[in-house]
Amino acid sequence: MTPRLDAPAVARRDIRVLLVDDQELVRRGFAALLASEPGITVVGEVGDGAQAIAETWRTRPDVVLMDIRMPRMDGLDATRAICGDERLSATKVLVLTTFALDEYVYEALRAGASGFLLKDTPPRLLLEAIAAAADGDVLISPAMAKRLVADFVRRPAIRPGDSGPLDLLSEREREVLAEVARGKTNSEIGESLYMSPLTAKTHVSRILGKLNARDRVQLVIIGYETGLVSLGE
Repeated sequence: MTPRLDAPAVARRDIRVLLVDDQELVRRGFAALLASEPGITVVGEVGDGAQAIAETWRTRPDVVLMDIRMPRMDGLDATRAICGDERLSATKVLVLTTFALDEYVYEALRAGASGFLLKDTPPRLLLEAIAAAADGDVLISPAMAKRLVADFVRRPAIRPGDSGPLDLLSEREREVLAEVARGKTNSEIGESLYMSPLTAKTHVSRILGKLNARDRVQLVIIGYETGLVSLGE
């Protein structure tokens, strides 16, 4: 059964999505979900990485929803090929998989993926991730964010409590950064801090610029590294 949505549409413009999964029933389920969301168009469905590359060239989607374990070519190799081609720079890859293995997360992000989510992710978070990817942002599930950070803060190079980067931020921006570090989406940040999702997004963009950070993953790390948030939260 396709999950039903109980909140307003996430998409604000037409986002073209390519579905890549070797299980036809899974593809159909996601296609039905996305088809019910205004502002999202499914432009194709394929079953392996090699087909994903070819179909990306043919349809030029905004976002590719990419499975990892597939025949012929897996999703990681396909992600590297798509994200590594400057001619396809307008296309973002969002990895969606059943397997919550840390090495998959690291490899997907290294390959240039704009997010990493599990297939049991709630529909609302999936739609948030698609919109974020289409806007050039990076979003990973809160659980996976915590695991990435837990691994990062165990490295000896980290100096917990070094608040230097935070001095560049206003008090409100520190509050937003803390919410980002907890793995919250712009909508969730807006709910927590009583602001609109658009205002939250604007704050995140300013924080990225001030801290010279590449994406939200780096903001998560900065939040934990400086002691703004802790692993116990």
